[in-house]
Amino acid sequence: MRSLVPVAAILVTLAASSAAGTPATAPRPATPGAKGASTINSAVRAKAGGAPAKSDAEIEKEIRARLAKSKIGAEKFQVRVQGGVATLEGKTDVIQHKGVATRLARNSGAVAVANHIEISEAAKEKAAQNLENGRRRAQIKRGEARSEAATVRQSR
Repeated sequence: MRSLVPVAAILVTLAASSAAGTPATAPRPATPGAKGASTINSAVRAKAGGAPAKSDAEIEKEIRARLAKSKIGAEKFQVRVQGGVATLEGKTDVIQHKGVATRLARNSGAVAVANHIEISEAAKEKAAQNLENGRRRAQIKRGEARSEAATVRQSR
């Protein structure tokens, strides 16, 4: 059975406020799932490690530096950052470079990434052929017998 103490406290508060002529406002119970703006801001600050957010110029500089260090730096993608949103543009002959560029931008501090990198037709055709041929990495479970071709190659 629930205790009537909180209900009684609310009734006393209401009676006292109406007697004093002030508007009655009952205290609202805290809802555990609700997040206020201050809670969200503190969560964002905690995620960022308490450090202030990077400026657009700093984010852009870091993205360019990471692209230059990576293997996809030769692609010469154009990078712009505005309001924390990184925009990537350019062309590539390797499908995976598009995803890598997005990850580099996010890890550099971009809030969001607008990836407008175009994949060449040759790369799309090559990927389609690989899927048709079933050319994928071999996924062999430990303890499973290998195929004869793999066994022959290992014995040489």
